[in-house]
Amino acid sequence: MSQFTGPGRWAQAVGVGALLVCALALPVQAADPVGPNDLLNAELWMQNSVEYKATALSVYALGKLRLDEALADKSWTAATEQTGAYQDLPPAVILDLDETAMDNSAYQTGLIATNSDFSPKTWDAWVKAEKATAVPGAVEFTQYAESKGVKVFYVTNRNADQEEPTRRNAQALGFPMGGNVDTFLMAKEKPDWGSAKGTRRAYLAKDYRILLLFGDNFGDFSDAYNGSEADRLAAFTAAKARFGHDWLMLPNPGYGSFESAPFQHNFKLSAEEKRAKKVGALAPWIPPAP
Repeated sequence: MSQFTGPGRWAQAVGVGALLVCALALPVQAADPVGPNDLLNAELWMQNSVEYKATALSVYALGKLRLDEALADKSWTAATEQTGAYQDLPPAVILDLDETAMDNSAYQTGLIATNSDFSPKTWDAWVKAEKATAVPGAVEFTQYAESKGVKVFYVTNRNADQEEPTRRNAQALGFPMGGNVDTFLMAKEKPDWGSAKGTRRAYLAKDYRILLLFGDNFGDFSDAYNGSEADRLAAFTAAKARFGHDWLMLPNPGYGSFESAPFQHNFKLSAEEKRAKKVGALAPWIPPAP
C-alpha cells in the first residue's frame, strides 16, 4: 500500500462487497463478457507470471544480505526520521503489508472479473475474509530477521479497525507476530497516523534502530510520495542511493501514487479523464508515416 493510501484510488465500486468476495473464488473464463480494465495486464503479471515471483524473491534475497551488513554496522539506519544516539538501540525492520508482504491480487482480479472499481466497502470485506496470500520471499525474510534478533514491524495503511483480521491473516501465513510488542502499526491507530507513514517511522525510531524499509510505493519510504510527477522525481533523485541498500522496493504495477500522480491525485475525475491524463503523461515514440 503501500498501500491503499486513503484508499480512494478509484471511484465507488459497481456492486456490493458480498458479490465481489464471492467472485474472488471464481476463475475468469475466456468467454466471460469482461470489459476493458486498466488493471488487466498488471494483475495478470502479478498473479500469474514467474517473472513477478522471481523479482519478489530477488528483493527478499537481497534483503537478507543487507540485513547482515546492517547488523554489523552500528551507524546503519534506513529511517530518515532516526535521530540522536540510535547506534545501540535494538534492531528492527519495517515492512509495508499490501503488495509488499501480503498479496491481494485476488481482490484486484475480482475487480476485473466483476467490472468493478475499488471501494472501501469491498476492500473491507476482502480484509475481513482473511484470504491474502504471502508475497514470494516475504515470510522467509521476516523469519530470517526474527532469527537474528531483529524485530519485524508492519507499517500499513489498512485501518485500525482492520487490525485483528489482518493479524490473523498474517499469522496464518507464518509472519512473525512480535510477541508482547504490537508490531502492526495501522492507519488511524493514533490521531497523527494518517496515510503518510513518517510519523509511524519516527515513533519506532525512538526505540529501535531501523535497519531496512520494504515497500511497493514511494510512500513506504518517503512522505514526498504524493506530489506532482516532477516533485516525486526530485524526491526520488535525492534519495536514489538508498534503493537497493537500505530501502528495498517490491514491484506493483496495479495501483499506487505512481498511477494518480499524472492526474494530480484528483480522484473526483471521471475514469475517462484520469485515463486521458495518464496517456498524456507518457513519452511515446510515434513511427513516421509511410
